[in-house]
Amino acid sequence: MNAKDVIKNSIDMGHEILTAYLGDLADDDLMLRPVPGMNHIAWQLGHLISAEHQMISDAGFAMPPLPDGFAESYAKETSTSDDPSKFAKKQQYLDWLEQQRAGTMAALNTVSDTDLDKATPESMQAYAPTVGSAFNVIGIHTMMHAAQFVAVRRKLERPVLI
Repeated sequence: MNAKDVIKNSIDMGHEILTAYLGDLADDDLMLRPVPGMNHIAWQLGHLISAEHQMISDAGFAMPPLPDGFAESYAKETSTSDDPSKFAKKQQYLDWLEQQRAGTMAALNTVSDTDLDKATPESMQAYAPTVGSAFNVIGIHTMMHAAQFVAVRRKLERPVLI
């Protein structure tokens, strides 16, 4: 197993868990805040999609485009909105996620082992100082947010999945 295999495994595992946790949730469930101040899943999904696009783009790779204004719609300032009209439906998030993930995996497949050690731009240095770490953050970031979905699942009395 090489570094790219480990990174791919991390990304794939995060994706598998995230999509499993979303599987039996309805569009309305994505707007539930299980405790005050916790971000709802709709915002978190948009944030994950936007962040993946931004991180891999900033690391120097072409990514599929997102709709105009997408990143701004999922900025920290929008996380407090409970207006369902400001958010998408579950299938739209899944489609956007798949598009970005395909871009991420295509980029990962083209990068050389040597290039994984290249430095990322200054804006990424604190959390992903190398290209390899930028790719790895995708899986970790996905897992971190998927773990937060558990609170919604428990509140809705959905079954334990993993």
